[in-house]
Amino acid sequence: MSEVTPALLAQIESPHDLRQLDRTQLPLLAQELRDFLLASVSQTGGHLAAGLGVVELTVALHYVFNTPDDRLIWDVGHQAYPHKILTGRREQMAQLRRKDGLSGFLRRAESPYDAFGAGHSSTSISAALGMAVAARAQGVQREHIAVIGDGALSAGMAFEAMNHAGVLDGDLLVVLNDNDMSISPPVGAISHYLARLLSGRLYNRLRQGSKQMLDRVPGVKKFAHRWEEHMKGMLIPGTLFEELGFNYIGPIDGHDLPLLLDTLSNMHAMRGPRFLHVVTQKGYGYAPAEAAPVTYHGVTPFNPDTGRLDKKSAGLTYTRVFSDWICDLASQDERVFAVTPAMCEGSGLVDFAQRFPERYHDVGIAEQHAVTFAAGLACEGQKPVVAIYSTFLQRAYDQLIHDVALQNLDVTFAVDRAGLVGADGATHAGSFDLSYARCIPNLALLAPADEAECRALLQTAYAHAGPALVRYPRGTGPGMVPERTLATLPWGRAELRREGSQVAILSFGTMLTQALALAGLLDATVANMRFIKPLDTDLIHRLATTHRVLVTLEENVLAGGAGSAVNEWVQAQGLEVRVVNFGLPDQYIEQGTQQEQLTEAGLDVPQMAAVIAEHLQRYSAGESSL
Repeated sequence: MSEVTPALLAQIESPHDLRQLDRTQLPLLAQELRDFLLASVSQTGGHLAAGLGVVELTVALHYVFNTPDDRLIWDVGHQAYPHKILTGRREQMAQLRRKDGLSGFLRRAESPYDAFGAGHSSTSISAALGMAVAARAQGVQREHIAVIGDGALSAGMAFEAMNHAGVLDGDLLVVLNDNDMSISPPVGAISHYLARLLSGRLYNRLRQGSKQMLDRVPGVKKFAHRWEEHMKGMLIPGTLFEELGFNYIGPIDGHDLPLLLDTLSNMHAMRGPRFLHVVTQKGYGYAPAEAAPVTYHGVTPFNPDTGRLDKKSAGLTYTRVFSDWICDLASQDERVFAVTPAMCEGSGLVDFAQRFPERYHDVGIAEQHAVTFAAGLACEGQKPVVAIYSTFLQRAYDQLIHDVALQNLDVTFAVDRAGLVGADGATHAGSFDLSYARCIPNLALLAPADEAECRALLQTAYAHAGPALVRYPRGTGPGMVPERTLATLPWGRAELRREGSQVAILSFGTMLTQALALAGLLDATVANMRFIKPLDTDLIHRLATTHRVLVTLEENVLAGGAGSAVNEWVQAQGLEVRVVNFGLPDQYIEQGTQQEQLTEAGLDVPQMAAVIAEHLQRYSAGESSL
């Protein structure tokens, strides 16, 4: 791709500058913005296809509305890169998703134009509604615009927010960025005409005037309202949103900039809950992304001229280990069902979906439903496996407790992206699952140290008659390729990996590599614990009575995690041994490489070795052992 000199874009340091342009200049600006986005993300990696699809919509929103005074709330953040570029962060895009650089998502601390932080989907309407209610309470007149994708709109939270908004009658505009809905009708001249008509001042003046007049005529108002909804429902797919109390406009072509400007300007003049349905194409304007929007949803650095993506690591990922295991299992056990909340590719279920479509269920962005749906399957003798990211399971916590664990149902949770996740940062880090799950009765917790153990512990959890959670990280492991068997490991038993003296390191999960490196410096004993619940208390007792210091090591927050479980047991037994806990601190670890994040958390080998050496020195000096 040749170097682009964005003559207009270079003038835009804020949306105020954008609003100084003539409308006739905006199509050229949109093209420059798309070119810049493509050139930038091809160098840094990040989310691409969704952003390419909303270039015109982003330009139109910032041109029509007085941001940041008018609150613009983007859902998730995948589609918000053009927004970042237009709001004073163009030059910072070179550091996107890097340590101390721009976040790949929305952050209030990053810019006043990021009205609400977002990493998880389907929160925008709720946040915008809260802001609208606050503005009304303060006597402030401003607009509140929530931009949400069709996938995010599938979540129950979005409909809960719209149901609430319809009765509050606040000034709220929901913009549906529809880039994949098969129910959308073709967008053409008639749809454009209807959008202009339904959003126009004359129509809405007549609509409001008629309502006021019909309020005085008993019985007629209800009939007229039904007639209006019937006629609109025949022509456009907005009846549901109208029934929720929104004035629905659309669908319109999200790449037709003049149409977007006209429609948004008309809707700006309207009051109350409004819903604009915009149809866009993921990857619009870049042929490789148009042809493969899933592939170009999130990318590593690539050649923009050829569209050729850099090859990812040739190593076996934990996600691939899970994929192979569940397919092998399903070929032998017809009770296996795979359930995922809109994470087919990310969770490694593409092969399963193709080979066992009747037992594959992608429930959309509906984590709560996914867990309770799996509980229902388990009630009837099936063996569901819920494939879910650690941070997304947080959204189904009540269902995990009440619908699965309380009833002791046989559901296996394959929890991906546990621990630190690198460039996705704090919003997607699986920092809390050991803590929030360990306190739940009946729920077993397993953490493999490598790829081979991941497969074995998945099978062990599946064979367990009750709820069990296996957590594993993003990316590749140390290279322990698993055999394609369905063998299990002894339940609740750890593995002694190295014999040493004075110090015994209890390693939980994939921190084993660091544990062994530490042990080499300290001549320490290393136990690969495998299980957080149940703990191998026999081994802990033996090590606690033969070593001066017990060290626990985990990639989970210290509060309530695996180390806390060891502390609780050691204290209950009255054992006199010094315990040192290593884990994630009581803070959010922002984006960077995974190694940079481990260093920031104090989990690199030199820092941990220094802390352990200090404890040994204190022990030798005769200080209290606890």
